[in-house]
Amino acid sequence: MQNGKPHLTLRVCAPRGFCAGVDRAIQIVVLALKKYGKPVYVRHEIVHNRYVVEGLEQRGAIFVKELDEIPPTNQPVIFSAHGVPKSVPENAKALNLNYLDATCPLVSKVHKQALRHLRHDRHVILVGHDGHPEVIGTLGQLPEGTVSLIESVEQAEAFQAPGGKQLGFVTQTTLSVDDTASILEKLHERFPDLAEPAAESICYATTNRQEAVKHAADGADHFLIVGAPNSSNSKRLVEVALKSGAKNAVLVQNAGEIDWSELGDASVVGLSAGASAPEILVDEVISAIRSRFETTIELAETAKENELFPVMRELRDTPLNDEDMAFVNG
Repeated sequence: MQNGKPHLTLRVCAPRGFCAGVDRAIQIVVLALKKYGKPVYVRHEIVHNRYVVEGLEQRGAIFVKELDEIPPTNQPVIFSAHGVPKSVPENAKALNLNYLDATCPLVSKVHKQALRHLRHDRHVILVGHDGHPEVIGTLGQLPEGTVSLIESVEQAEAFQAPGGKQLGFVTQTTLSVDDTASILEKLHERFPDLAEPAAESICYATTNRQEAVKHAADGADHFLIVGAPNSSNSKRLVEVALKSGAKNAVLVQNAGEIDWSELGDASVVGLSAGASAPEILVDEVISAIRSRFETTIELAETAKENELFPVMRELRDTPLNDEDMAFVNG
């Protein structure tokens, strides 16, 4: 106890927060608003974070569930970072909409890997979570009947391969590395000739954030993950923290969602953020903790990230001011 506050060690993970794909997607919306003016339409949440979505709405973005909600316009519509089925750009063309595709390049890579399996006459297994926008987008790259979704080891055990077909797999980019390894181990056990994608499907940012959480979780009394409840990679971080030794772990969207009674007598707390959570929300959590605890901060860093995904050519010469760049960078 010091200055009337209990002491707490806060293990802050690095890397955390925005990845290159999220940064690129947000930048595309901000640049489009600068170049084309208001409004710019966005199909679905550009990334899974309400702070980001509301910030873009304040700048003039209009979010829609489907393209038919957009009135006749010359203004662009932007597809989210999660990727879309092939039918979506086809529909945009039919509606004479100018579209910009903000799909993360690493998600686009998975699409290409799945199509490569198809060209080699393989039935495609997609390991992922049913209903997630990225999975919907990847399934929508392939003709019906050519792809099967597997979510668990149990489903991998029960899966029946189409007669006479070779198999190849891809995965959602934001899965638990360890859980995915267990599913693939079962699939390889049952189908020794299962073809792998040309490169790892789970993205570098997902892997790096999970490794940092593993490093910080051992001996932690509590773990806070900043992220949205519909963010797959954020929810996986909660699971990783619990499996790696944290006594408790929760997902919070911001400092206002912290249940301080859960911290109780905690002496070590871990902190990370999903790939679509801006750093300003992490800073708010740290400030809230410091206001209640005499805090020692430890950095749990396991990797350096310097990836940068450029935006499409038509937006590259559009300048951003300092305020815009601060928002884009979280």
